[in-house]
Amino acid sequence: MESFNLLLDGFADAATPANLLWALLGVTIGTAVGVLPGIGPALTVALLLPLTFRLEPTGALILFAGVYYGGMYGGSTSAILLNTPGESASMVAAMEGNKMAKAGRAASALATAAIGSFVAGTIATVLLTFVAQPFADLAVSFTPADYVAMMAIAFVTVASLLGSSPLKGFASLVIGLTIGLVGIESQSGQARLTFGLPSLLDGIDVVVVVIALFAIGEVFAHALRGGGGGTVTPLKGRAVMTREDWRRSWPAWLRGTAFGFPIGALPAGGAEIPTFLSYATEKNLSKHKDEFGHGAIEGVAGPEAANNAAAAGVLVPLLTIGLPTSATAAVILTAFQAYGLQPGPQLFSESGPLVYALLASLFIGNLMLLVLNLPLARVWAKMLQIPAYGIYAGILVFATLGALASGGGLADLMVLYVIGALGVLMAMADVPVAPAIVGLILGPLFEKQLQRALLISEGDPAVLFDSTLSIVLWVVAALGLVVPVVIGRLKRRATRV
Repeated sequence: MESFNLLLDGFADAATPANLLWALLGVTIGTAVGVLPGIGPALTVALLLPLTFRLEPTGALILFAGVYYGGMYGGSTSAILLNTPGESASMVAAMEGNKMAKAGRAASALATAAIGSFVAGTIATVLLTFVAQPFADLAVSFTPADYVAMMAIAFVTVASLLGSSPLKGFASLVIGLTIGLVGIESQSGQARLTFGLPSLLDGIDVVVVVIALFAIGEVFAHALRGGGGGTVTPLKGRAVMTREDWRRSWPAWLRGTAFGFPIGALPAGGAEIPTFLSYATEKNLSKHKDEFGHGAIEGVAGPEAANNAAAAGVLVPLLTIGLPTSATAAVILTAFQAYGLQPGPQLFSESGPLVYALLASLFIGNLMLLVLNLPLARVWAKMLQIPAYGIYAGILVFATLGALASGGGLADLMVLYVIGALGVLMAMADVPVAPAIVGLILGPLFEKQLQRALLISEGDPAVLFDSTLSIVLWVVAALGLVVPVVIGRLKRRATRV
């Protein structure tokens, strides 16, 4: 009941005209960038970060949450009409959705994706609201050693699961950890990796690094590789569903939600695993197995619901223990820190009204997204015809202005493009960016908690395995290292057979 009452207060804050405007702006921008291939919510939040420093924290975070949810919605449009998923979690929807579009059923595919996203997002947000506070209360009892183990899980998760190979993921993680070391070490006061440059003594601004890797690096890499050249399937009519479509979709929406939220809420979860599980389940349970691979509506409904439910689940570890498990969550964590807020157990006690206004805005944003996506599906489809060079040029301009708007001078601008050049090399080598961002953000926190644990134990490293919880967490981290390797070998063996 306490959470319910706090949520009602959150609705009162989120329903103010200013916050409603930020929510509407966020979901609109999020849907637009989700539709456009090569641009995702992480890149968009990174570009908006320096432009929103003058906003109140509540309004800015509502805007970012709208972009996050909107990007999940919009990604299905490019996946279905262009067969180009904006994120890896949209791959499964593209498999069946694009086949439906080519068969003249694009409107039904977009409708089941939009309505399924609304259903899953609403249910998952309800669960998030009532799970987050108890989990935060439990996290208050965590020791520094427990936090070290949890951050190790986050490192292993993003390095192993985000990218084409664990080795490339760990290479990206090391890059982020190294950038996070730049500046003066808090305990000894010694300068690290500053190369004698006074401008680096305070470290490298996280916002500048995020913009450099996501915007500069990705844009130039896309330009060097070429702008795609896919064929957009035309959308005829409104995004509507027949009675048969409804009958086949609603069980898939519920099952997708059941997969998405709990797996997304795990520190080692993510959105990719539940979407594939949902697809496999729908294929096994369907009475229309012959349609799979040729445009089965359940193959769009279930995975899209799982994707959006996982998006809400990802906010559980982010808000309660400060662990980001996706690229967008890592950038949103940067937004919290930019306003002097540190997600974790204390966030609910110190900034409860802000948190519940944010949660209430997710309900409002979900409804706005449904209203935007169904009637305006043809408008979003036309955005896929925008020339790539126009998109990339605009991103470069906003990235440069964003670095300057965050209070940076010429030195920060030089750092922006140096790290941007590193981002280009990473993208061309297919090294994922997300582990670098997580390493950059969590690296200093990991170091601080490790120092606290060792100070308490007077330098005895056995303190890291001193509690049952920390042992369990280290086991999970070890499994995160081993399981992807085993799965990869089994897949290779299966393809040989």
